[in-house]
Amino acid sequence: MRKRASAILAVLMMMAAVAPATATAPAAVDAGASVVDQRADPDEDVVGWEGGYWHDDEIDIDQSDGLSDEELDAYVARAMARVEYLRESEFDSEVPVEVLPREEFKRQRNESATGNTSFDAWNDQVWEALFVIGEEREANEALQSATGETTAGFYAPSDDRIRIITDSPDSPTIDNATLVHELVHALQDQDGDLGERISTTETQDAGLATDGVVEGEANYIEQRYTSRCGVEWECVETPSSGGGPGQPPNLGVLLTLLQPYSDGPVYIDWLIERGGWDAVEAAFESPPQSTEQIIHLTDEEPVPIEYTDRARNGWETFPNQGEGGSDTVGEASMYVMFWYQARTAGARTVSPQSVVQTTDQYDIYNYDAEPSTGWGNDRVFPYEKGSGEEAQYGYVWVTEWDTEEDADEFVEAYGEILVAQGVAEFDGEGQYVVPSGEFADAFRIDRQGTRVTIVNAPTAEDLSDVRPAPESGSDGTAASDDDAGSTGLEAPGFGPLTAVLALVAAVALVAVARRLD
Repeated sequence: MRKRASAILAVLMMMAAVAPATATAPAAVDAGASVVDQRADPDEDVVGWEGGYWHDDEIDIDQSDGLSDEELDAYVARAMARVEYLRESEFDSEVPVEVLPREEFKRQRNESATGNTSFDAWNDQVWEALFVIGEEREANEALQSATGETTAGFYAPSDDRIRIITDSPDSPTIDNATLVHELVHALQDQDGDLGERISTTETQDAGLATDGVVEGEANYIEQRYTSRCGVEWECVETPSSGGGPGQPPNLGVLLTLLQPYSDGPVYIDWLIERGGWDAVEAAFESPPQSTEQIIHLTDEEPVPIEYTDRARNGWETFPNQGEGGSDTVGEASMYVMFWYQARTAGARTVSPQSVVQTTDQYDIYNYDAEPSTGWGNDRVFPYEKGSGEEAQYGYVWVTEWDTEEDADEFVEAYGEILVAQGVAEFDGEGQYVVPSGEFADAFRIDRQGTRVTIVNAPTAEDLSDVRPAPESGSDGTAASDDDAGSTGLEAPGFGPLTAVLALVAAVALVAVARRLD
């Protein structure tokens, strides 16, 4: 399996090979949890019925002292029936649900780290280019921190089962939303090939876009399910866990990871309006190529960007990482860059409150803002010089925009980030130096029509070695092979996270926005 940019997907799938603490499966139930007003079983398996339960059956389950094996069987079987009913699709087989202690989950995740120093150095530069993770912290560490304490469960395509992460394995409880969300992933895997789908994208933006379909469908069904609880359906209550979340992770990382969970359900709803579940299945087989398509509900494809490496004096790309050494971060990650720098450094880029200003019933966060709208494509090429402790790093970030006005808006907002980081004055082109802090470096902005190229290096003198400045009179546009190509970094590798993660992040991000003027 190819390693994804954040390594989180690899961690989740590799854990499937480790034996869990408790194992049960939703086998047909006879003397399990008591059932109220249960209809007769059908003569054959039908949509909306599983393991002895109809979708609208009531079951008497008390999670206050944890779930017994019988209760878990009934709980899972009825949840499968409800997923079938909402998705209008039949499970082919049972879905085992197992319990994994949180400490064991974290241990396995740490053991499954990439161990690839070249990849880690490459990935660090991608996130540094986004002004989300600076030089004082490794990207892989920040990405894993964003999921460690808040992950409630995941579906493992490699062995067709759900694992529930719990702090109390001897008396486990399962949230309704978590169970339904992961069961949707199981159904996706049975109808198609979820493991192949989420492991074949080659850039961060394409990975997020694919997850927009995968996680979007799961969150769409989850939201339709929870809206029926207490209205059409009786739902199992989940006891409060008591304590709140611990130290919050990097909110820029978390907001990036959550984009498919937020915009994805809106995209799924749009597809259903256009062509029903057949349109969703078609998108699963041939996913959108960019988060722009998910954010703006469009079929517009990224424009090609060709690129020729012109580095000198020992500066080199990472040819074995990403796509030809590059990653595409995309519109969603660009929005996060502008939001995060407004939130943490006071950059005058976007309003921090904009993140919670949504208009769709399925939407959680807003990823649409002027500086990132009009994205046509981008490629980030990390560079290195030397090795080990003597290694130096930089990058070239080529961006393409729909119009020159869109390019102007991006440059202006990017300049506000540089000013917030300590640049004395910004006029839109030329060289700049951030004198101190975790993003201390030299920057050069080359602007030619709808193309904006950002060159980064440790010092101003290094900039021309990483990439010589365009010759006077050179247009450097898409027709030139000097600044072109298409690709990027793979989605911050999220695999199936849970609705609990989204809830924790929602509380944190809304609180952040409300504290700001």
